[in-house]
Amino acid sequence: MGGYGEFSNYYDRLTFNVDYGKMADHICGLLSGWGITGGDLIDLACGTGSLSLEFAKRGFDIIGVDAGEGMLCCARQKFYDEGLTPPLLICQRLEELDLYGTANCAVCSLDSVNHLCEPEQVRAFFKRLSYFVEPGGVFVFDVNTLYKHRNILGDNIFIYDMDDLYCVWQNSLRDDGVTVDIDLDFFVGDGDTYRRSSESFCERAYSIEELTQWLENAGFEVCGVYDDLSPDPVRDDTERAVITARRK
Repeated sequence: MGGYGEFSNYYDRLTFNVDYGKMADHICGLLSGWGITGGDLIDLACGTGSLSLEFAKRGFDIIGVDAGEGMLCCARQKFYDEGLTPPLLICQRLEELDLYGTANCAVCSLDSVNHLCEPEQVRAFFKRLSYFVEPGGVFVFDVNTLYKHRNILGDNIFIYDMDDLYCVWQNSLRDDGVTVDIDLDFFVGDGDTYRRSSESFCERAYSIEELTQWLENAGFEVCGVYDDLSPDPVRDDTERAVITARRK
């Protein structure tokens, strides 16, 4: 999983509709079901730190990991702006995870696992993570589903039109039916002119069965698979699945 480059400059503005407080409450509820209400939390692919900040406010000690230096710089500043000491922030790819100790829980949100576009990358990520989650510790992550890739993202174009930012988001579904190539073009206003920049990456959807098997092979036991921000099980038309796994 490569880190966002140009996208890091606009990420928060383009994800304005994400309710990080609600997401943190939901994940904390899943963790508390296993008796985890504090301690060290690894926020994997933490991005600009919005969710990390919410977990910190709820009493967790954060270890933030992301492959994008720009993202981590935004995360550090976000903590300063809130009057909080920034957490330990580490610039690493998920499949190359190498931390300084263990934690009792880990979180990977907003379809970050989907950015690992090769199965061996996902398997390597789960295996690396197993070294840094304590036995009995819990891993909560979400993924975009096969349904979402084929029916929502697919070959679609999304437009974001703001006062000084115009973004064209173009998706192309590959012939494999699971991988979406994503091309972003940003146009940033500066007086009477616009500056254009671009970003490209891909996302791949995996079946719940594949993810379950790879987690089991890495030493995790899947405890639940839910519809997004809900206690309900996944449906055929679920767009984002939340998986809870416990380290054996």
